[in-house]
Order: sequence, then C-alpha cells, then structure tokens
Amino acid sequence: MKRSLLISFAAVLLSIPIFAFGATYQIDSDHSNFQFKVRHMTVSNVKGEFKKVKGTVTIDENDMTRFKVEVTLDAASVNTDHAKRDDHLRGEDFFDVAKYPTIAFVSKEVTKVDENRLKVVGDLTIRGVTREVTVDVDGPTHEVKDPGGNIRRGATGTLKINRKDFGMGWHKTLDNGGLVVGDDVNISIEVELVRK
Repeated sequence: MKRSLLISFAAVLLSIPIFAFGATYQIDSDHSNFQFKVRHMTVSNVKGEFKKVKGTVTIDENDMTRFKVEVTLDAASVNTDHAKRDDHLRGEDFFDVAKYPTIAFVSKEVTKVDENRLKVVGDLTIRGVTREVTVDVDGPTHEVKDPGGNIRRGATGTLKINRKDFGMGWHKTLDNGGLVVGDDVNISIEVELVRK
C-alpha cells in the first residue's frame, strides 16, 4: 500500500511542468544597457554606462514574487565617452576599481505591483559597501523565439541612489554652493534575457 502511494506521488511530481519551478535566463550583454545619469555643475546631466555585465534572472510564471536577479558589472568598464573623466571614475575618488573590480546586485524580495510591473528589493554592492535598494521593474515581457531558436524576453528597471552612501564622497563646490558632481545618481537598466 505504501509503495503504491509512493509511486503515485512520484508520478504526480514528474507530471508537473518544469516551468512551474521557474526558468533561468542569462543576461545578453550585447543587447542590454546599464546606464547612469548624474547632475554636472547644477546645469546639465552627464550620462554613462557599464559595458561589461553578466548575470542571471529566474522567473516563475505562476508566482512573480519568486523573481530572482543576480547581476555583476565590471566596474572598470565604466564609459562616459570622455577618457579623462573615465579614468577619474575608475580611480580612488569614485569606483576604485583596483580594490573593488565589480559592482553586484542580488535580489531578496519581490512585490508584484500589477500585471506589468514589479518592485524588486535587493542588495547593491559598490566599493565593498552593501546597501538595500529598490528597483522599479517594467516587465518581464513575454517570451519570443529568435531566428536562431533561442527563447528571449526583456525587462526595464529604474532606481536612484546617493553615491556618498557607497563611499564616493569626492566633491568640489561651486561659487553658488552647488556641486561639480551631484550626489544623486539615476540608474536605468534595459536587459534582454536568453533562456538557458
């Protein structure tokens, strides 16, 4: 009797579709952007991005609160299209890439806002300092099959951080009291995902 129950239970488990436990996707770095925007001298914004990124996203269609993200950025890949500024950003005043070569984000809690939006709370680590942040996510989009047969989907994320919270306290003050580099950093993320 016990054996027949075990066999029946095993049959039920095997009959559950694999996607019920979530599908894992890799970030396609060639079709993804991790950009930031910072106020410059109180009059304009300077934009930049990180060129090298890797990570995974796990999506459970039956329960989006189980959405999981792990992302690693190569801090030295920062690019603002200005070589001298980029060298300064890689130095000790900002990212200090010699000591802290990576920037990382790991999700730990997800709230479903509506059918198309999530709030993803996680730990962001920059310069060895870890802070909890909230990312507003549009998506993920529905799966599509590319010409090569790969399953793809995407998502957009936004958040704002204060650079001083992560040990980047360098500043110069203007005559009007404003800062050469603003404290607030607006981050926008566009990711394209490929199912493993």
